Amino acid sequence: MKTYTFKVMVEPDGDRWHAYCPALSRQGGASWGYTQQEALKNIEEVVKMVVESLIEHGEPVPTEPGDEVQVFSEPRVAVVV
Repeated sequence: MKTYTFKVMVEPDGDRWHAYCPALSRQGGASWGYTQQEALKNIEEVVKMVVESLIEHGEPVPTEPGDEVQVFSEPRVAVVV
């Protein structure tokens, strides 16, 4: 089991919030929400789906650049406050 941590960006976009994962942008790693919290929740779900799809199809999960992706061999828990 590996734990992947991806940097995400959440930015205002008119009356919505745009969220994306730079390391997964070519794989569709983007979403949005009406609030910053909703956009963050949605991008978390998208990142998980993209990584699961990559693994399912035998494609490599990005591990670079190092300031955007961290990979750990042990389980981790992330808390956003």
